[in-house]
Amino acid sequence: MQLLENLKWRYATKKFDPNKKVPTKDIAKLKEVIRLSASSYGLQMYKVLIIEDQKLKEKLKPVSWNQNQITDASHLFVFCSYTSVSEAYIKEHMSLIADTQSKNIQDLQGYGDFVLTKLSEKSSAEQQTWLEKQTYLAMSNLLAACAELKIDACPMEGFEVDKYNEILGLTEKGLSVSLIAPIGYRAKDDYAQFSLKVRKPVEKLFELL
Repeated sequence: MQLLENLKWRYATKKFDPNKKVPTKDIAKLKEVIRLSASSYGLQMYKVLIIEDQKLKEKLKPVSWNQNQITDASHLFVFCSYTSVSEAYIKEHMSLIADTQSKNIQDLQGYGDFVLTKLSEKSSAEQQTWLEKQTYLAMSNLLAACAELKIDACPMEGFEVDKYNEILGLTEKGLSVSLIAPIGYRAKDDYAQFSLKVRKPVEKLFELL
């Protein structure tokens, strides 16, 4: 199983080589991997910004705990979840299902109402948590795909959400940053690549019932 070898190869890269850029064709593959990620009800209630503009990365670095990965990486993937669940979004998704699967939109009315009802039952805080969780599913696929392509990545939660939202103009779009992931290629002197991967042994992590 090549995936296992790929996952053994990857690590949270601490130092990127700023002179190496990820090819456009590989960025396209990563976008498709994220697009195909699992999502509750298939809604994909998030957007992913892919930042390669160096000036913008420099602007984001101070609000990312001054971590060098932000500016040294080839691209910065910014996962943004919607801040609330809207009826309009649900209807738009039902229309997408109808168009993609050649179904009658009226036949999806019951399902759309069900989804909206279940999500509306959540409090605002519960909705926000649920929405943010969706981006973690997409991020997981990004990391696995990067490993297969031998692209380094570093999932990060160390940043100021409000500042990111302000700099990227997300609040007015009903979005908020939940995760970021700089990607690129490890520097030859990145100390982290030489450390053994630390994970729980199988017998402690799993329990068969």
